[in-house]
Amino acid sequence: MKPSDRANVEPFHAMDIMSAANKLKAEGDDVIFMCVGQPAAPAPKPALEAASNLLKDGRVGYTNAMGLSSLRERIARHYQDYYDVKISPERVAVTTGSSAGFNLAFLSLFDVGDRVAIASPAYPAYRNILKALGLEVVEIEVDETTRWQITGEQIGWADAADPKGLAGVLIASPGNPTGTSILRDEMQEIIDMCKKKHIHLISDEIYHGLSYNSEREHSALNFTQNVVVINSFSKYYCMTGWRVGWMILPEYLERPVERIAQSLYISAPTLSQVAAQAAFDGSDELEQVKSGYAKNRAYFLQELPKLGITEILPILQCLKPHK
Repeated sequence: MKPSDRANVEPFHAMDIMSAANKLKAEGDDVIFMCVGQPAAPAPKPALEAASNLLKDGRVGYTNAMGLSSLRERIARHYQDYYDVKISPERVAVTTGSSAGFNLAFLSLFDVGDRVAIASPAYPAYRNILKALGLEVVEIEVDETTRWQITGEQIGWADAADPKGLAGVLIASPGNPTGTSILRDEMQEIIDMCKKKHIHLISDEIYHGLSYNSEREHSALNFTQNVVVINSFSKYYCMTGWRVGWMILPEYLERPVERIAQSLYISAPTLSQVAAQAAFDGSDELEQVKSGYAKNRAYFLQELPKLGITEILPILQCLKPHK
């Protein structure tokens, strides 16, 4: 007896390291965790209070597979307020963290053997999930010259490199692990190329809210409605362990995603959904947390070059500004 070939994916090494660190901590060692990306701050107080009130009621049942109607409406309002993009609540799917969002996106868009492009380097779980679902991962090498982001031109090359073409492209802005964002003209080029080549586009926007330039982030939805956007309450909202995220879907994917979600997950945790809805009311608290990140960031940008670490976009821009 043996596991399936699809199970033979690389470990998510950050999680393996965290497991080892937790074991050391349980044995009494003093451990500083630097292996996974999660805030040190707790969820904002409105979220904690909403969860506490629900628990006092005593019953926490299922929700609809696509999530609480009130939360979906609140997320849709967030897109109007933050991005000036009008989204129907019916296009919002609440997920068990962004990880479930990637599963649902890949399952609803692609068939076994399809080619899907990601940046290299990129968040390791992208590659692992795609491989586990029987999809062919096309890694596009990125570097300083592309601001560590995939370009529309590279998508065209990757599509032409194989007779099957590309079925999909997954982008992340800001990206993990590079932290760089896709500029507006570059986003338009990506969207234009995907439209020209009939390639599905998925945009990971989980780090929105945590940019440090003067401009507010733009969503892929500012450029097209024919995109799957994935986000989460994990990062900006400090709710990693609550495991709640969301997707914005094109209309043609609403029912397919719902059908798959019904069987895979039933629904995202109700307690987490109630807390997530209230988290939108914790912006003052969350901005204080972000200001702490900004101070840490400034310190690292000052000190890392002294250690010879300069392959980071803000440092490179200071050393040799782009024209």
